Amino acid sequence: MKKSTTRVKKNAPKKAKEDSPSRLIDARIKKLGDWRGKTLARLRTLIKEADPGVVEEVKWRKPSNSMLGVPVWEHGGIICTGETYKNAVKLTFAKGASLPDPSRLFNASLEGNMRRAIDFHEGDKIDEKSFKALIRAAVALNTE
Repeated sequence: MKKSTTRVKKNAPKKAKEDSPSRLIDARIKKLGDWRGKTLARLRTLIKEADPGVVEEVKWRKPSNSMLGVPVWEHGGIICTGETYKNAVKLTFAKGASLPDPSRLFNASLEGNMRRAIDFHEGDKIDEKSFKALIRAAVALNTE
């Protein structure tokens, strides 16, 4: 009689570091290689400064965005997403319609009941203090 052998499959390796959300965002910024990459990188830094507990994710990876996906920053839910277009870097706040915006940073997607966005164009100056306050307000709303 033939002796049967049972093999125990080893656990699949964890996602490679190259596929970590932070590295995917790094790759997206590098691939842009222009003012949009610099702007997205600066906004990313400000988000992390405003909320050191923020979690970076990459969602919606598909051929139309070269499988690089969309950077997403979360804390108790989505804070905002970062998309890049030919003439703009757009940060869309998931619950933007519920956020105070005394500095009137929101300048896009103003008609909806949930989201609000900020479109940054080449040469725009970022109001860093107000932007960080908006990030903190989004986190507070997500975690209340």
